[in-house]
Amino acid sequence: MDMSFSPQDLAFRDEVRTFIAENYPKDLKSRRTRGEMTKEEILTWHRILYKKGWVVPHWPVEYGGTGWTTTQRYIWNEENARAETQALLPFGLAMVGPVIYTFGNEEQKKRFLPGILSADVWWCQGYSEPGAGSDLAGLKTRAVREGDHYVVNGHKIWTTLAQYADWMFCLVRTDANAKAQEGISFLLIDMKTPGITVRPIITMDGAHEVNEVFLEDVKVPAENLIGEENKGWTYAKFLLGNERSGIAGVSRSKKAIERLKSIATAELVDGSPLLKTDEFSRKVAELEIDLTALEVTELRTLAAESKGAGPGPEASILKIKGTEIQQRITELTLEAVGNYGHVNVPTGDLTGNEFVAGPDYSNGSAQNYFNMRKTSIYGGSNEIQHNIIAKMVLGL
Repeated sequence: MDMSFSPQDLAFRDEVRTFIAENYPKDLKSRRTRGEMTKEEILTWHRILYKKGWVVPHWPVEYGGTGWTTTQRYIWNEENARAETQALLPFGLAMVGPVIYTFGNEEQKKRFLPGILSADVWWCQGYSEPGAGSDLAGLKTRAVREGDHYVVNGHKIWTTLAQYADWMFCLVRTDANAKAQEGISFLLIDMKTPGITVRPIITMDGAHEVNEVFLEDVKVPAENLIGEENKGWTYAKFLLGNERSGIAGVSRSKKAIERLKSIATAELVDGSPLLKTDEFSRKVAELEIDLTALEVTELRTLAAESKGAGPGPEASILKIKGTEIQQRITELTLEAVGNYGHVNVPTGDLTGNEFVAGPDYSNGSAQNYFNMRKTSIYGGSNEIQHNIIAKMVLGL
């Protein structure tokens, strides 16, 4: 695969780098997680990119995409990682948006796509349930057709940022007698509908990022059904393929490894940098090798998508290896900062002023470690991804 940049690509890279430097809000750079940000702060970068016309490089041009080449999309991801910009929310842009423009009718496209692009409408994902997360086909939320609407009853969990959401794309069971995957439908639900209750779940890092959502006799217009009734599993698999490809996060992992190496250079062991020790340098080298292999796989996937192929089983490979690498980076970072990893929250001194003990580079290392434990679970657990690869690639 030839990944050398043409003069046009280099000019594009310079354009992107200049735009980010001149337009990315400086006050967002100190923010580490969405749990620390307000709704408006989370949407700031999205809205800037929307005005520029760069918010959905992966969408078809007719729906708002940029028409960039595979190489240009690669450069775009690299430059955002390099500048450590805030990742855009995926729920509208990378998940339900592609489902709507691929499987929705023309009226649904006109109704929902503009709000996704502009960030005027915030979406959340109603997939996981208690007892039906990795085994998504076991979901129990019911939708019963009554005239021109469905009546939905059920319980969703781990619903990211549902406290801000205007709409939810939701998997529901519309045929209780069909085989698990064959009785599921894909509904779009207005979160302001009576009967919806959102209850926060506070995670180990102290953030309010995920929620439970209860649906009790929620009336959903039948026109909000995507595609055909009982065909939702097909649309769900399509959505998860896009989500899993995005979870790989190669560009941002490359930046995180740079940060890890700078920490390991600053931390000393017997007077020498930690990065110079045989054991730690071996761990970092293995990590970089695995990330390089993952990058090549991601580029092959992007090249296939640029020719019209949708995400296939390689999305599961990207998801498994990408999340494993992300977790290993946070583990090594925590190992590098050592005891400073325990003192990463503001502490009061005798005068009442707040400060954070330890060097700046240790701040947030423990929170990031705990937060990254979830990556191997969401988007379909890595155990399930191994099963998908065994079936679709190995034929087992």
